[in-house]
Amino acid sequence: MPLAVSVVVIDLDGTLLSTAGDLAEAANRMLGELGRDPVPMEEIKTYIGNGVSRLVKRALTRDLHADPDAALFDRAYPIYQKHYAEVVSLTSRPFPGVVEGLDAMRAAGFRLACITNKVEYFTVPLLKDTGLHDYFELILSGDTLPKRKPDPLPLLYAAQHFGIEPQHMLLIGDSLNDAQAARAAGCHVFVVPYGYNRGEPVEKLDVDAVVPTLLDAVALIKKG
Repeated sequence: MPLAVSVVVIDLDGTLLSTAGDLAEAANRMLGELGRDPVPMEEIKTYIGNGVSRLVKRALTRDLHADPDAALFDRAYPIYQKHYAEVVSLTSRPFPGVVEGLDAMRAAGFRLACITNKVEYFTVPLLKDTGLHDYFELILSGDTLPKRKPDPLPLLYAAQHFGIEPQHMLLIGDSLNDAQAARAAGCHVFVVPYGYNRGEPVEKLDVDAVVPTLLDAVALIKKG
């Protein structure tokens, strides 16, 4: 430390934005429409991180890995999409230190990208509504490429886009997905402790640092 990097890539849900409230609201509206009981938001938080499809499956089964009946999922998924589109930025806001951190990174000359497993249909409006969209030169959503995190493809694509080797890039995320993707791609990785790592402490992850906020991350990197 400080790490010499030229590009900082940042995850969306649980890293940039607190989105659990709106994700839970959409899930419970979906469950209500299906005649099912609501799920507490703290439980919904453990379902976040693998895209909307997996979140819907987890809300239906209340299990991280199980798959619901195919016909039920096919009915539920568009209901969830409808409700999430209605509330995508109702209560979602940047976490403390996010705007300050982005400002500091941009002022220091780092190029910025956002890589998320959320589909583009929700990603772009959410970033625009919360005022973060224009910080990023590159935004990769969960349906931009054939594979998404924890696969390294989005990070390798970003490195190629910026014309750098992966070791000159830093990913800041909040979960096992981020740690696995970064290690597989060969780039550095920090995690924040306030996100949605399936309810598990991020201190257990294979990362370069746990940073309290994005602003704190700035002190651990230098322009390379």
